Amino acid sequence: MNRPGNVIIVGAGLAGLFLALKLAPRKVTLLSQAPLGQASSSAWAQGGLAVALGGEDDPLLHAKDTIEAGAGLVDPAIARLLAFDGPARVMDLVALGVPFDRTKDGKLAQSLEAAHSRPRVVRVAGDLAGKAIMDALIAASHGADHIEIVENAQALALACDANGAARAVLCRFADGDHLVAGEEVVLATGGVGGLYSLTTNPAQALGQGLAMAARAGALIGDPEFVQFHPTAIDVGRDPAPLATEALRGEGAHIVNAQGLSFVADLAARDVVARAIHMERAAGRGAFLDARKAVGARFPEAFPTVFSACLSAGLDPRISPIPIAPAAHYHMGGIVVDSWGATTIEGLSAVGECASTGAHGANRLASNSLLEAVVFAQRIATRLRDGQITTPSRLASVTAPPSLPGPARAQLRALMQDHAGVVRDAAGLNRAIAGVDGLISTFGQTNALISARLILIAALARKESRGAHFRSDYPDARAPQRSFLTRTQAGIDWAG
Repeated sequence: MNRPGNVIIVGAGLAGLFLALKLAPRKVTLLSQAPLGQASSSAWAQGGLAVALGGEDDPLLHAKDTIEAGAGLVDPAIARLLAFDGPARVMDLVALGVPFDRTKDGKLAQSLEAAHSRPRVVRVAGDLAGKAIMDALIAASHGADHIEIVENAQALALACDANGAARAVLCRFADGDHLVAGEEVVLATGGVGGLYSLTTNPAQALGQGLAMAARAGALIGDPEFVQFHPTAIDVGRDPAPLATEALRGEGAHIVNAQGLSFVADLAARDVVARAIHMERAAGRGAFLDARKAVGARFPEAFPTVFSACLSAGLDPRISPIPIAPAAHYHMGGIVVDSWGATTIEGLSAVGECASTGAHGANRLASNSLLEAVVFAQRIATRLRDGQITTPSRLASVTAPPSLPGPARAQLRALMQDHAGVVRDAAGLNRAIAGVDGLISTFGQTNALISARLILIAALARKESRGAHFRSDYPDARAPQRSFLTRTQAGIDWAG
C-alpha cells in the first residue's frame, strides 16, 4: 500500500486524531488497530485537560506545578511550552465541538486535582472528558477529505529506506501482513499499562510503538517511570475502572477499613499510590469515601464512576469505594525534541508513547491530554508545509513474533509483582530472568521488548524518584534522566 507523500499516523487516540486534523491539507493515512474510539486510553480519560485560563492562575504557575510534580526530571522549557500553548489548544477543542463544562456565567469550569496549586482542569460532565473529546475528533476526522482512515490495522514494525529514514509501517490485516508506505511516520500508539495485571489501560496497550521504535534504533528515554493511578476501583475487573482524581478535588477522602485517613488526599500521585500500596499490604485496606463530598449528586456529577460502581454491586452514595494503585500512564517513551521528532529521520512520536521531558518522574494530573494536543500541533506545524521528498527503496522488514495469551498473562504477573509501585533489585532481576525465558521460547515480541526496556532501566536506576520507588535504594540521588539504545536493552534487530 504505497501512499507517496502521505503522513502515516499509527494510532487513533487523541494525539493521532488531533494531529491528523491539524495536518490539513496534507494527506494523512490514519492507522487504527480497532474501530475508531475503541482500544484507546484517550476515550477512558476522566479528569480532562489541565490549563491555566487566567483569573488567579497563569501559565507560569502551571509550569511550576508541573516541574515540582516531576521530581527533578521535567525539562523546564518544555513545561513552559506546555503551559503557554495549552489555552489555544483547548480553544481548538472547543471549536471542534467538545462540550466542556461551563460556569453560570459561561466560562469554562475548572476543577482541582492532586499537586495543582489552582483549580485548572477543564472537564466534561464531571468525568466524561475523554469520551466527549474523542467523539468530537472522530466526527471531524470522518468529515475530513485529507484523512484516510484504515481500521483494524495492527502495527508490527517500522520499515526504513536505504538512508535509514522511517517511511513505512508493517501492519497485520485480516488478509495478512502488508506494508503501508508514505513519506513520514508518526507513532501515536499509547502506553504500556497492558503489561501489568492491574491496569486502567486497554488490553492492547502493550508498548507497541515503544518496541517498534527501539527495534528500529530510536533512542528511548526514562522507560522505568510508570505512573500508578492510586484510585483504581478494586472490583476484580480487567482493566480496572478508574475513580477520577476530581473526586478528591471535590472533597472525597482516602481512608482505610477503619475509616482512618493515612495520606493527604491531594498529594502527588506517587506519594498517594505508595501509601495505598503499603496500607493494603498491611491488611488495613484502602477506600475512597465520597459519601459526604458527592453523595446523592453522584449520578450526574460523576456518571462514569457511578456506573462502574453500580455494575459491580456497589453504591458509592452509601458505601466507600475499594481502591488500589494500577498501572495508568507511561512517563517514559520514545525520545523526541520540542517539535516531536525522534532520533530517526522521518519518524515522529506523540502522546503517551513519546518522551518529551514534560512529565519527568511523576506526571502532573491531567497534563497527559494537554501534552498530546500541544505536541500534535507542533508536529503538524513542522510537517504540514514541509517539502515532500521521494523515499529511496525500503529495506526488507519482517514481523516480530506474537505472544500467546498464557505467556502474556505470565508477563503481566511478572511486571505487576516485580516492577510495580515498590521495586527492588531481587524482584527486578527475577522479572528480567522471566522475560528472558519468555523471549527464549517465543522470540522478541513487541510486548517483551517493552517490558525489558522498563525492567533494565528500573534496575539501573539505583535510587527512588517519583513513580520509581526502590525499597533497597529509598533515597534520591542527583537528578539524571536515563536513555537506552536497542543494544543497551539487549534488543536483537533481527528479532
